[in-house]
Amino acid sequence: MSPLRLLPLVAVGCLLGVSPGWAAPALPASFIDDLEGLQQRLEAGEVQAVGERAMSQAERLAGGNAADRWARALYLQLAAGAAARDDDPATAADYLRVAREIRGVEPSQQDRWQRDEARLRLAAGQAERGAALLADWLTRHEAQPQDRWRLVRALAELGRWDAAADRLENALAVTPEPNETQRVLATAVLRRAGREAAALALLSDDLTGSRDPERWREAAALARRVGDAGLAAAIWEAGWRRDVLEGCDDLRHLIDLHLAGGTPARAAEYLEDALKAGYLEDSEAHRRLLAQAWEAARDRDRALSAWEVLARRSRDGDDWLRLGQLAHAWGHRELAERALNQARERGVAEAKRWLEAMVSTATRKSSAVSVN
Repeated sequence: MSPLRLLPLVAVGCLLGVSPGWAAPALPASFIDDLEGLQQRLEAGEVQAVGERAMSQAERLAGGNAADRWARALYLQLAAGAAARDDDPATAADYLRVAREIRGVEPSQQDRWQRDEARLRLAAGQAERGAALLADWLTRHEAQPQDRWRLVRALAELGRWDAAADRLENALAVTPEPNETQRVLATAVLRRAGREAAALALLSDDLTGSRDPERWREAAALARRVGDAGLAAAIWEAGWRRDVLEGCDDLRHLIDLHLAGGTPARAAEYLEDALKAGYLEDSEAHRRLLAQAWEAARDRDRALSAWEVLARRSRDGDDWLRLGQLAHAWGHRELAERALNQARERGVAEAKRWLEAMVSTATRKSSAVSVN
């Protein structure tokens, strides 16, 4: 965006009249003709010539009477307009600062030039000065949404995240449907300010029609960070069902989110289907994850079956031990004995203690039945 678009300078002709409550000093006809002529030449593109003439006149009128001071302010405005069109926003801002500080300029006009100076400072990369001017101006005026967003961006550039987040509330209040650039800025500000729940709400409101996978991933990540793993899983699953999120990595992340979010049965279903379809590698790691998911879901038959399939494949004593422990806890004595014996044969010392405990428990039960 060019600096000129940030500076909608008031036409000179509009400043020569009388505004409510203030009478502009009367200017000689020669000044009026010269100012209006320079304005027309500026609009015609004679940037350098207008800038030089305006500054020459402004310097000549320094220290004059009220009419001279008013004319000087108008010439400085023209010089600012020329500098802005010449892509020199810093110089344009300096001219406006001088103009608004001239004694006798009405407060309302000083305010208008303050807003324009603030915009130019920001365009020139002078974030500190621009933000201060704009924040001060906003305390006294209802602003266009663009001014509120400019201040938010300036504060963000300065790393003043809490202040930016506070100002963001005002910007969002007058922008119910922020555009892409505003949404990205708002999310970044809220996250850096530690207001992740608000950032998540903003992202979630905007997800329905989005086909941007990064936006879905960001929303799920935010939900996870604010401690709502269940919401993170729901967001990721919605993106998966809409085919916005896809591929093996996204599917594995969906499974992990369901496990973390308290819906292990959904994780197991996705994983089991993916293994059957060959979409995910039928590895020991995936088989172990499947067994753990069914176990967490308390689906006893599927959990025992999954652990047995894994143990037979891995031949790992610890896998047999886990199968034996679950089988024993869930009343499958024969499977428990078989699994624990397999674990003992593979050198798992704990398996022997479990077998001894099972024998002791069975003996006590048998004795109790005999007594009765």
